[in-house]
Amino acid sequence: MHFPRSPLRRAATAWAAVAVTVVGVLAAPAATAAPRHHAAVDPGLAAAVAAGQEATFFVVLDSRPDLSGAIRQRGKERKAAAYQTLRAEATRDQSSLTGYLDQAKVGYESYWIANAVKVTGGRDLVERLAARPDVAALRREQRYAIDTVAMGPVITTETADPEWGVKDIGADQVWSQYADRGEGVVVANVDSGVQFTHPALAGNYRGSLGDGTYNHNYNWYDASGECPDSGTPCDNNGHGTHTMGTIAGAGGIGVAPGAKWVAVKGCEANYCTDTSLLKAGQWILAPTDQNGQNPRPDLAPDIVNNSWGGGNTAFYQDMIEAWNAAGIFEAFAAGNAGDGFNCSTTEAPGAQAPSYGVGAYDATGAIAYFSGFGPSLVDGSMKPNIAAPGVNVRSAWPGGGYRTISGTSMATPHVAGAVALLWSAAPSLVGNIDATRAALNDSARDVDDTHCGGTADANNVWGEGKLDIFAAVDRAPHTAATITGTATDRATGAGLAGITITATGQSGQRTVTTNASGAYRLVLAAGAYTLTSVSYGYRTATENLTVTDGQALSHDIALDAVPRHAVTGTVYDATGKPLAGASVRIVEAPLAPAVSDAAGAFRFPAVAEGSFTLVATPAAPVLCNGSYQQALTVDGDESVPVRLPAHSDAFGNSCLPAAYSWVSGATKVALSGDENAKSVALPFPVKFYGVSYNQASVTTNGLVNFLAPRLGDYVNTALPATSQPNGILAAYWDDLVLDKRSAVKTAVTGTTGQRKFAIVWENAAFAADSSRRVTFEAVFEEATGAIVLQYQSIDGASALEKGGSATVGIENQAGTDAVQYSFNEPVITDHSALRITLKAA
Repeated sequence: MHFPRSPLRRAATAWAAVAVTVVGVLAAPAATAAPRHHAAVDPGLAAAVAAGQEATFFVVLDSRPDLSGAIRQRGKERKAAAYQTLRAEATRDQSSLTGYLDQAKVGYESYWIANAVKVTGGRDLVERLAARPDVAALRREQRYAIDTVAMGPVITTETADPEWGVKDIGADQVWSQYADRGEGVVVANVDSGVQFTHPALAGNYRGSLGDGTYNHNYNWYDASGECPDSGTPCDNNGHGTHTMGTIAGAGGIGVAPGAKWVAVKGCEANYCTDTSLLKAGQWILAPTDQNGQNPRPDLAPDIVNNSWGGGNTAFYQDMIEAWNAAGIFEAFAAGNAGDGFNCSTTEAPGAQAPSYGVGAYDATGAIAYFSGFGPSLVDGSMKPNIAAPGVNVRSAWPGGGYRTISGTSMATPHVAGAVALLWSAAPSLVGNIDATRAALNDSARDVDDTHCGGTADANNVWGEGKLDIFAAVDRAPHTAATITGTATDRATGAGLAGITITATGQSGQRTVTTNASGAYRLVLAAGAYTLTSVSYGYRTATENLTVTDGQALSHDIALDAVPRHAVTGTVYDATGKPLAGASVRIVEAPLAPAVSDAAGAFRFPAVAEGSFTLVATPAAPVLCNGSYQQALTVDGDESVPVRLPAHSDAFGNSCLPAAYSWVSGATKVALSGDENAKSVALPFPVKFYGVSYNQASVTTNGLVNFLAPRLGDYVNTALPATSQPNGILAAYWDDLVLDKRSAVKTAVTGTTGQRKFAIVWENAAFAADSSRRVTFEAVFEEATGAIVLQYQSIDGASALEKGGSATVGIENQAGTDAVQYSFNEPVITDHSALRITLKAA
């Protein structure tokens, strides 16, 4: 089936009319002309561009994917089918629009989770895009709060007793009476990040290797780009650590402490932008490795918590429907805009009909004064869907402590954790969103408050009532088989902790980890399974197992230890020279990284036999050295030569040092002063990130801008950066001044087909120190499509001249992909050259 068109699209005519009559952005057609298409224009966007400003906004395509095929699938195949359908639909639908944007020299970023393209522009661009028949809406980028109502001091005291909210919903009864703590289920949050080393969370982070080492691939993603090291989880606010603690934290704070967790930082700090949230939404459905590559929908979480929101947008309906179609349960905070009485105060996305919105109550059983009430202003639906503990909720806080906070943000993770308990106990419900919601709704404790509409059973204050997960689990179909046993070392008989046991069958896949004594418990729907037991240092054991409804099966697993061998090697840089300081890791092994010495050598003295991934990463500055990743099979002593590839971006552009061959400038460009730009014609087309250009803007600050000239005092940044300017070649991006001793010149050499076009900055002065000057050039090669950057007159004793405050590299038109050679690093030498190889398409 096709999902219904979202309210955002149903409102297209009305919003377009508002844009026309209020701000005049969309011109009315002549009376005799045929009616023109007008997409819905966000009033905030219309007002901004009418005032002469540029704005960042999303172009939402009109067509929607048919996800019915995915819904008919089961398990990991369902998630894969949803992902493939969404990607294919977006690629097909967006091709005409992106082709138009390329021709118009407008940078963009595409999203498949909502079939939208992000652009930046003014009134003219808004008018042109609103008139396109394939466009449903233009929506200005928004920010959403992850605010809380009240916050107590940070404390370090731990307690084993369950928190009041955990007990109030009956989670502790599920633990004791069903031996269920959420095992076999993976939960996620889209929030401010998570402190993955917090004592209450470190043990069940899916990226933990069990001995204090971690593999963050497919387990963590920083969509916001705010973490100091985007490859390592962080939380610069505390909110995300707190919500994850309530979902799955140990020590009595978490509802499902046996569940595994992964996380996406979709919020910059105390707010979340549309850009970060859409990237986060895509990762939830198809997690990627640390480079943002190789998506794996089979590793998508089962449940995602969303303690963010604001306003009455319908923008996230597509994302929610995509998650649900993939069988991922989502829970959203209903918002903190309530005042204890007034209705229609819930906030989107928790106020949207497709979402499962959560209100909050306190320990006395009273609704929280801040909890948003329905009916929804977005679509009139009953909201919230359910209420959960959200006042004075104690949970984890960065730094290893704990904090008490209030808000619907705190209520929502109680629901996410409750679903983990339900799905762990009743695997027949996994992925069945409607049946799961019904189980929660039907077991909720009714509260009669109809002053905002509804009935005693379901109303716009409490939704279906107070969450009661013990009642939900108690009423769930208990048809599953339970397998229990112990994993041991065959030779010694000792129990083995941290063994990963995965059951894969037609009904899906479930993974658990053995506890400190080696014991495990698997709850499975009836059927045939392949049981795989994996652990570092032991031979993988695979066996077939068939279970029946209600069966209680005892099944011990004996594993054989494997020999260990030395793994040594040498790291070479991208030019083949030995490289010191590189970090070498065997990803799946709980071993500390090795660091290459002055000769490039590294050594792991004892690595267990098995199949691994070897990763080598150069130390900063990486220059033109990329990261190395290859499969490694250890079945004896291994000697591994590691040749780092050329540093490249996601598009496929790369860089390498080149032979220096200076091209002298011939024709002077009328460019001088500070913060100025001048357009120059290119003698042959230059294909930059797949788009051909016949002209470019040259700036005094060492930039070539392939998009429209954007004057202004842009401070150089690391690449990529979505802030302006985008679509640039940073030959030597610094605050430079062209005075009477300086010049920018161009030159064309060679014959047709073999021409070279040089843009030369001669004797440019630094604004920070006019006694210092630099000469550099960008040479475009017609035959190869490459760009060569060359430098001369560099004083080797001057960090400033060597690039200590400059950026060198290229960045795509949306500011989302780049090849960065250096950023504020004194690494440029006199008479040096750098070749940037551009991928044609």
